[in-house]
Amino acid sequence: MVLKAKHIVEEINGQRCTIVEKGVDKKRINFLKDLLSINKFEVVVEELAKTEETAEQLYSIGVTDLVFNPVIAVYELALKNNLGVAVTPAYWNQESTESIKEYWLMAK
Repeated sequence: MVLKAKHIVEEINGQRCTIVEKGVDKKRINFLKDLLSINKFEVVVEELAKTEETAEQLYSIGVTDLVFNPVIAVYELALKNNLGVAVTPAYWNQESTESIKEYWLMAK
């Protein structure tokens, strides 16, 4: 769930994509898919092979826009939620349902 600064481009289901997150659960995939779709990105999801350690299915999610970088988009407040409010790091990481633009004031 942590924003990673490295920009990764890989193939998902035969399509070149910017990887948004890897190894995340279905709940996280649904959140990101909705958020990215609201912002007019074409989202691609891939199931990862299950490991013996976890019985839970994990996924990778990407967007077909190869220049998209989630870190830049979040910190520039370029993404909007379904209410049209800018997405902050706390909102992106699902730590808060509110988008407080002064993200550095968020207390844990």
